[in-house]
Amino acid sequence: MGFEATYADFSVDPTRLANAGIRYHGARFAGSHVALSAGGSVTLDFEVADPEDVPQATLTVTALVSRLGSDLGYAPMDVLVQGEVLAEDLTVPGGGDLPHDNVFAVPGRLLKPGTNTVEIRSSAKSGSMLWLYRITLDPVGERGRSERARLAEAARDSVFAYRTELRPAHSATAPWQAAPRLLFHVDRGENSLPAQLGWRGEDGTESAISFQSNMSDFHGCHRAADGTAYEYRGRLSDRRPFSEDTQNLSASPLHRFRTEEGWGGGWHASHELRLLVDDGGAPVERVTWRDQRGNSGVAVLHAAASEVEVAGVEASDEFDDGGEGADNLLEDERSKWLTFDDTAWLDFTPARPAAVASYSLMSANDFADRDPRDWTLLGSQDGSTWTPLDTRSGEKFSERFETRVFLLRSPARAYRHYRLDITRNAGAGEVQLARVRFAEAPAGQAFTGYYQRHDEGPIGYRGTPAATTAPGLPTAPHIASELQAAVTSLSETAQALAALAAQLRTH
Repeated sequence: MGFEATYADFSVDPTRLANAGIRYHGARFAGSHVALSAGGSVTLDFEVADPEDVPQATLTVTALVSRLGSDLGYAPMDVLVQGEVLAEDLTVPGGGDLPHDNVFAVPGRLLKPGTNTVEIRSSAKSGSMLWLYRITLDPVGERGRSERARLAEAARDSVFAYRTELRPAHSATAPWQAAPRLLFHVDRGENSLPAQLGWRGEDGTESAISFQSNMSDFHGCHRAADGTAYEYRGRLSDRRPFSEDTQNLSASPLHRFRTEEGWGGGWHASHELRLLVDDGGAPVERVTWRDQRGNSGVAVLHAAASEVEVAGVEASDEFDDGGEGADNLLEDERSKWLTFDDTAWLDFTPARPAAVASYSLMSANDFADRDPRDWTLLGSQDGSTWTPLDTRSGEKFSERFETRVFLLRSPARAYRHYRLDITRNAGAGEVQLARVRFAEAPAGQAFTGYYQRHDEGPIGYRGTPAATTAPGLPTAPHIASELQAAVTSLSETAQALAALAAQLRTH
C-alpha cells in the first residue's frame, strides 16, 4: 500500500486529521468549515511510503462558495499537488447550502517517498469566501477508503447533547424560547452519523429533526401532547464517545438490543442496537432515523416478556399411538396433544425455577367441542403440593390454531413445576390443545420495525433486551428467580424438619 487513509475534516476545531498535518494562511474555522478569504490557502502535508504502488491517486475536495448578498458569490479555487497545478480558477458552485465534492486525478509521478503536499488556494480575485469542508486522498484503486475512515472516526463520538429552542409554527416573528436539552445516542455498529432523527413519546409528543453534516446544528419540528405544533432547533453543546457511564447522563432509559434482520424467509442475527433519546419529556415509544450513508430504520418499543424454557411435560393421558402426545405441546409445528377424557391435567417442568406472569394456549386443528373451557393453573416446588395461581371458566376459542394469552393477576413466585388442570371442555368426550407456553414478567423493552440499507429494499428488524452482564454470567432476573426458589425450598425444608421434630417429641 502506497499510503494510509488520508483526510482533513474541517467540520470540527481542531481539524480532525489522518496521515496528515495542516497549515493555514488567510483561513479561519467558521463552525462547520474553514473559510478562506481572497488569497487564503490550506496546505495538507501527508506521508507516502512507496509511490511505486500508486500509479494514480484520487483527490476529493469538498467545498462551497459563500453568497454575496443576493448574488451567488465568487471564489475561484486553485488545487496544487507538490506545487504543480491540477486545477486553476476552478469555479465551485455557490449560493446553496450543501457543499460539493470536487474530484481530481493525481498522477502517480507527482508523489514521492516521505512528505507530500496538497494545497488549496482561494484566488486573489475572489469576491466572497471559499468554504472548505474536507479533503480526502486515496490510491485510485481504493477510492472512498479515506472517507469511510473519516466517518468511522467521527462516529466514535456518538453521544450528542444540544441546547434547543422552540417557537410556534407559522409565526416567523415570534421569538424563540429555550426548551429542554436534547440528548441522544443511536448506534447499530455501522460507524455512521445520523442525518435525520424522529421520535414519539409515550405521552403522544412527536419530534422530527435533520442535522448539519458535522452535527453542529439541527432544525425540525415538534408537536406537543395537546397537538400544538412548533419549529424546533438546536445547537451542539456536548459530544462524547459511548461508555458504560452514558446512562448516567440521562433520566430516560438507555436501551440495548440483540437484533435480528428478516430476509430470505428467515431471521438472522445482526448488530447490537443502542437507543437513547431524552428530550426532557416522557420516555420514547418509537424512534426513526436515517444515517449519512442513506441507511434508515424504525424501532417501535414494547414490553418484552421472557418465554420460559420447559424441559418436559407429563399428561394424565395422551393418544401416543396416534402421535398426539403431550410433547407436541412444546413444539412449534401445528401438531397437538389429545386425550380421550373430558377432563385432564398437564404437568410442566421448567428448565429452571420460573416466576410465571402469563401463559398461552393454542386451540388444536379440529372439533371445537374438544377445547378446554374451565381450568386452573397451579404451581409447586416438589410436584406434590400445589398452589392455585389462576382459575378460568367459560373460556372459548373462536377459531382453529388460535392462541390466547392469559395474565396472572399477580406474578407467581418462582416454582419448579406448573400444572394445567382442565376440569371441563366444550362438550366432547376428548380434550385437545396444540401448544402451551409460559412467560415470565417483562425483563425490559423489545422493539419491532424495519431496516433499509441505501439503494436496497426494506427488511424486517426486531430486537430483544441485550444482557448487560459479562458473557456466561446469569442475568439479574435469573439470579433473582434462583434465589427466590432457594429461599422457598429452604423454607419448606425448615417446615418439614419442624413437623418431624414435633412428631419425635410426642413419642
